[in-house]
Amino acid sequence: MRFIGITGGAGAGKSELLSYLARRPETKVMLADEIAHTLMEPGTVCYEKICRSFEKEEIFLPDGSFDRRRLAEVIFGDDRKRERMNGIVHPAVREYVGQTADREREGGQTKLLVLEAALLIEEHYDEVCDELWYIYAREDVRRERLMRTRGYSQEKVCQILKSQLPEEVYRSRCRVVIDNNGTVEEAFRQLERAIDMKIE
Repeated sequence: MRFIGITGGAGAGKSELLSYLARRPETKVMLADEIAHTLMEPGTVCYEKICRSFEKEEIFLPDGSFDRRRLAEVIFGDDRKRERMNGIVHPAVREYVGQTADREREGGQTKLLVLEAALLIEEHYDEVCDELWYIYAREDVRRERLMRTRGYSQEKVCQILKSQLPEEVYRSRCRVVIDNNGTVEEAFRQLERAIDMKIE
C-alpha cells in the first residue's frame, strides 16, 4: 500500500481532486477536517478538552455542539487560540490516521491511501505518510475561489491566507507538486502521472 499525504493552501481546489482520487479503484481517501469534526462531537475526549479550554467563548449551539462558523472566527482571529485548538484536536486526528493506516495495510485491499490535511507539514505527517504532495494554485486564484465558493469576505480570506505556510515551504517539503491553476482535466492527468511514479 502507498500512503500519500496531500496538502495545499485554502482555495487551491483540493476537494475536486480528492473526489477524483476517491473514485479510483483500490483507493481510500481520508479528510483530516472530517475526522476532526467526528472527534469533536459531544461526548468525545476532544469535545471535553475544548469545552474546558474555550469555556469563555460563545462557540456553542443550544444542543451543546460547536457553532462551526463562530469557532472558525475565534481561532482564525487569534494565533494563540488557534494553536491551543490545534494542540487538542490534531494529536487525536494523527492517532486516528495512524490506526487507520495500520488497519488498511493489514487488510491488503487498499493500494492507495490518501490523507488530505491543511496542517500536513506542521503536524509532521511525513513521519507516517510515504510521501507528501502539494496542490498549488496562485494566490489570486485562491482568493477568488474562496470568495466565490464559500462566500468569504476579503478580510476573512486575508486572515486565512496569512495563517498558512509560504509556498516555498510546501514546495520544499512535498515530493510532488500538482499545478491546479488550469482545468481540472489537466490536474487529473498530473495526478495519474504522479501515481504512476515509483517511490525511490
